[in-house]
Amino acid sequence: MKNERTFVILKPDAVQRSLMGELIHRIERTGLKMVAAKFLIPTREQSLAHYNKDEAWFLKVGTRNLNERKEKGLPIEKSEIEYGKDILEGNVKFLTASPVLAMIFQGNRAVEIVKKQVGGTEPLTSDVGTIRSDYTIDSYALAGFDGRCVRNLIHCSDMVEEAEREIKVWFKEEEIVKYTHLNEKILYDVNLDGILE
Repeated sequence: MKNERTFVILKPDAVQRSLMGELIHRIERTGLKMVAAKFLIPTREQSLAHYNKDEAWFLKVGTRNLNERKEKGLPIEKSEIEYGKDILEGNVKFLTASPVLAMIFQGNRAVEIVKKQVGGTEPLTSDVGTIRSDYTIDSYALAGFDGRCVRNLIHCSDMVEEAEREIKVWFKEEEIVKYTHLNEKILYDVNLDGILE
């Protein structure tokens, strides 16, 4: 459990708004340790492998988009699946538009801890105190109206299995640094041996 890994990307909007240091700081303050980082411009192929979406996802997000269009009296020009594929295409286009910072954090319940800090996908409805709530004001409705993806600053893995898959898309095993962080003594040492002189 102490070695659970999670994957995080600071997206182009976080990079362009100079929020990288602040967002890393928020994650590191939990006691999780960074074990890999890479500043890069993702390729289209890498981005598609990262998102790994299927027909069920296209239908789900496409239906949400279609319903929002109906509510706003906008024309319906495509099927739910096609709107879903457009959303994926928008995500890929956005992710490849600028450098991103890909990272791996490790520690007890890393996936759950980072997911809780990041907040829900939509900044507008994300819980107060989360990264997405505190640092941006975008919404599904505005993004849909503009025909773009939601700019929510950061991606994090939802599940341990997803983190393991995503890490392989972005990092080779030899790029992940294995080391002991001093924080681990206070977080995980049962007896706190050696703290007192």
